[in-house]
Amino acid sequence: MKLLVSALEPSSNLHLQEVLKHTKNIELVGIFSSSLGNPLYDVSQMAIMGIVDALKKLRWFYLVADEMVKLAKDADKILLMDSSGFNLPLAKKLKAKYPNKEIIYYILPQLWASRPKRVKKLEAYCDKLLGILPFEIDLYKSKKAQYVGHPLLDEITVSRNNVESNSIAFLAGSRAGEITRLMPIFREVRRNLSDKKATLVIPASFDKQKIAELYEDTSDFEISRDTHSTLAKSEFAFVCSGTATLEAALIGTPFVLVYKAKKIDFFIGRNILGIKLVGLANIMLEKYNNTLLHKELLQEEVNVQNLLDAFYTTDRDIFAKSTKELRDYLGHGSSKIVANIIMEQ
Repeated sequence: MKLLVSALEPSSNLHLQEVLKHTKNIELVGIFSSSLGNPLYDVSQMAIMGIVDALKKLRWFYLVADEMVKLAKDADKILLMDSSGFNLPLAKKLKAKYPNKEIIYYILPQLWASRPKRVKKLEAYCDKLLGILPFEIDLYKSKKAQYVGHPLLDEITVSRNNVESNSIAFLAGSRAGEITRLMPIFREVRRNLSDKKATLVIPASFDKQKIAELYEDTSDFEISRDTHSTLAKSEFAFVCSGTATLEAALIGTPFVLVYKAKKIDFFIGRNILGIKLVGLANIMLEKYNNTLLHKELLQEEVNVQNLLDAFYTTDRDIFAKSTKELRDYLGHGSSKIVANIIMEQ
């Protein structure tokens, strides 16, 4: 089977890798990590940070989408993952050109956070809609949408046992803007917790030159490339908004979410799109039982004193109880289910 894939995010490619473990005789074409095959474009070429950056690259993305439509001619099926800004218009073009090709959307756009009117478009352009958050399926009117489980429950193989009581993890994200805004604050927090072991988690794909450019001085930290094992050994974590916050939640490591975006991006998200909560664990638990798991420090709230306060005041027992509730809510992993759907004749 030849499968056209559009997976623009590093996290989507990790989920795709897990799905492929349960498939046979599949050739990937399209946009994905070069570690999984020979893509038209590697995921690293598609990286953007915020709305401003996306607007600058808009014309190029249109050209890439046209290339993907041409490439779909010989594909048996189409798999779109996350990244609705690119994948939803692409789905429209693909369905118009190839009305009989099955289009599967795995990791649905977060329409519950903004733009719920896109539901009709997704149902019109796609044949199967595979959600990883239980509550989001309620948005859809057709039987195309189904909850398939959450991929992190397949991918996380560690648990928070034998925790080093003096170990703290710092995760500054994977995008340049996030890292450069957070690292000065992280360095100062680390100095205030000098009696602790401090581990800085850096994406495995970053080379020495990129680390030096983005992180500058890392001499006060031990360096790790393994998010899961580091979180499992840590008593607390300072985590940039993103997938890592949910990873910390499911592993059971108490943490505080920190997020400093460009002012224009934050203004649009908060005031125009109406986004109130940032962390996925918080969003899910609020939907499930009207509780929150962790503190969220946003924009100007991200300062040394607030991070230290979060470290000292987070109730570890309540956090542990809430993480169990979150796991129970998600239920099971998604990778094998998605693989079976892709392989269906």
